[in-house]
Amino acid sequence: MENKHIPLDLKNNTLFVRILQVLFGFACLAVAIFWIVFNMKSVKTDTSLWITTLLLIAFGLYQILSGLGKTKRFIDINGNEIDLKKNALLPGSKIRNNEITKIESFPLNIIFHLKNGRKTILRFGINYPEVIDIVKDTLKEFSKLNNIEFDIENDPD
Repeated sequence: MENKHIPLDLKNNTLFVRILQVLFGFACLAVAIFWIVFNMKSVKTDTSLWITTLLLIAFGLYQILSGLGKTKRFIDINGNEIDLKKNALLPGSKIRNNEITKIESFPLNIIFHLKNGRKTILRFGINYPEVIDIVKDTLKEFSKLNNIEFDIENDPD
């Protein structure tokens, strides 16, 4: 099986939009730093200063990471493992074929049952429904090649 890279977010921003995201992120960070320096000179600093600053810093960092393409969600499927990044901010995980006992398919999610008793759930949501069938078909092929049970009883498709 060749390596298949399937983006879970089908929306790709143009280069212009990504540059604007990075610039806006740096602008948010600059305003946050200015806000801290300017308000630290005042006698009274309260929690609203710190909340505002933390929100500006978090939003600025997210915009920079998004502009650099670090927040993309995807699933990579090859012959021996599945590389899954299901959250925009958290790191991805790798699941080897010998760790999977069963793959369950539901209309809006897929559950990977692992040999150690744990489960990994891939939730699709309703934003990009066209990617669901592509992922399910690829996982069905992956499970046939690796002799993994693929349960589609719960999926009406």
